[in-house]
Amino acid sequence: MSQLLARKTVAELTAETGEVTGLKRALGKWHLTALGVGAIIGAGIFASTGTAIAGEAGVRPGAGPAIVLSFVLTAITCGFAALCYAEFAAMVPISGSAYTYAYSSLGELVAWIIGWDLIIEYAVGNIAVAISWAGYFRELVGHFGINIPAWMSTDIRTATQAAAAVAGGATDARSIELAGALTAAPQVLGIPLVFNIPAVLIVAAITVLLVYGIRESAVSNSIMVVIKVAILMFFIAVGTVFLRPEHFTAHGGFAPNGFAGIKAAAAIIFFSYIGFDAVSTAAEEAKDPGRDMPFGIIMSLVICTVLFILAAVTMTGMTDWRQLGTAEPMLTALNLASGNPTLLTVSRIIVALGAVVAMTTVLLVFQLGQPRIFFSMARDGLLPPWAAKVHPRFRTPHVTTIITGIFVAVFAAFANIDEVVNLTNIGTLFAFVLVSVGILILRVKEPGRERPFRTPFSPWVPLLAIGSCVFLMVQLPTVTWIRFIVWLAIGLVLYFAYGFRHSRLRKATVGRLDG
Repeated sequence: MSQLLARKTVAELTAETGEVTGLKRALGKWHLTALGVGAIIGAGIFASTGTAIAGEAGVRPGAGPAIVLSFVLTAITCGFAALCYAEFAAMVPISGSAYTYAYSSLGELVAWIIGWDLIIEYAVGNIAVAISWAGYFRELVGHFGINIPAWMSTDIRTATQAAAAVAGGATDARSIELAGALTAAPQVLGIPLVFNIPAVLIVAAITVLLVYGIRESAVSNSIMVVIKVAILMFFIAVGTVFLRPEHFTAHGGFAPNGFAGIKAAAAIIFFSYIGFDAVSTAAEEAKDPGRDMPFGIIMSLVICTVLFILAAVTMTGMTDWRQLGTAEPMLTALNLASGNPTLLTVSRIIVALGAVVAMTTVLLVFQLGQPRIFFSMARDGLLPPWAAKVHPRFRTPHVTTIITGIFVAVFAAFANIDEVVNLTNIGTLFAFVLVSVGILILRVKEPGRERPFRTPFSPWVPLLAIGSCVFLMVQLPTVTWIRFIVWLAIGLVLYFAYGFRHSRLRKATVGRLDG
C-alpha cells in the first residue's frame, strides 16, 4: 500500500521537466482570464445546452427556460473547484494539471486513476466537439448549395430517435430529414450505414496537423477569444429581435419540470465549463500566481457564465424550448424563429461560421492535450515507452497523437452526442473531486508547505466542491455511471498489469528500501 500511495515531491517533479527555473513569467491576470475564456467557450454552449433545455425522453427532464438557474448552479460548483485548482497551481507550478497534482498529494495509484480519467475529458470530450462541429459545418455549407445527406452527417441512434419522433407525430423538418437517413443510407446485410463523415474528416485533419506540429501563440489565442465572444454577442443581439415573451411561460411555464429539470440540466451543461482548469496549467508563466491565478480562473468563469445565461435566454425566447434538443441548438433556434427571413439567413451563416471556427480550435487544443497526458504517464513508467516516443523530425508525440485521432474519429462517426457529453461530464467531475480531496489531505499532511495562494475558508470550500460535484454526478443517468465504472475498472487492470511493475517511482522507492 505504501508503494501504491508513494508521492513525488515538487522538487522531483520540477527536475523531471528539465526546466528547474521554470518558464518566463509574462502572463498577467487578464492574460490568464483570456486563456480561461478561450478554453471554456466551445462545444458546450454551442451543443450541450440544447439537450439540457429540451431533456431526453425516458432519460432526463429538460430545464426549459429555467436553464438560466442551471447555469448558476453549475458555475457555483465550478467556482468551488476552481479555488482548489488555484491553490495547487500556485503550490505545484508544474504542467500536467490534475495528474501532476494527484502525484504530489495523493500518490501514484490515484495519479494513474486521474490520468486515466482525464482521457474521458480530453479524448471523449473531443468526440462530442467533433459531432457538434459537423452539425454546424453541415449548416454552413448548406447555405452555399452543398447538401450533405443526413445519413452521412449523423449517427444511427439519432436517426432512429428521429424516426420514432416522426412516427409519434413530429413534423419539424430536421426530424423528418434525420428519419429519412435510415431509408436513404446504403445497407449491408440489412443494416443502414449511417455515420458522421464530416466529424471523421475534421478529426483526421487535426490529427495530421498535430503530427506535423502546431504552436499556438498568445496573439492567436486572443484572436480566437475575440471571435468566440463576438459570435455569442452577435447571436444574443440578433436573438433579441426575434424574442417572443410567451415562449418563457408556454408549455409548462418557466420551469416546466421543476427543480428536477434544473438539476438534471446542470449536470449536462457542466460540459460548457470544461476547460477552465486550463488556466491552472499556466502557473509557471504567471507573473504573480498567488494573486493572478485565482483572478484569472474566477473571472473567466464569471464572464462565461454571464454570456452563457444571455445565450440561453435568447434561445428559449426565440422558439419552443422543446425543439432545441439538437447538436446545434443556436442554429435550431434561428431556424425555428419567426421574423425577417433575410436577417435570419445571414445570422445562421455567421453563427455557423463562428461555431465552426471556435470548435476547430477546441478540437485542436484537446487533441493536443491528450497525447501529452499519455506522454507524461509513459515518462513515469505507467505506460509503455512507445507512448513517450517523439517524432525525430517533427518533435511531436506522433504515436499517441495518431492513436488518439483514430479513437476520436471512430467514435465520432457513430456516437450519440448526449451519451458522449454525459461520460465526459462524469469523468471531469470525478477529477475535480480528487483535486479537492488532495487539498484537504495536504493541509493535514504538509501544513508547513509554502502556499502562495490558499483556498479560502478551508476545509469548507473543498468540502463544498466535493459535495457539489458529487451532487451533479448523481444527476447523470445510471447507464453513464455503469460506463464510467467499467472504464475505471479497465484502467485499474492496466495499471496492475503494467504500470505498477514498471513505475519509475516504485522502482526508486524499492531501491531505496533495499539499500
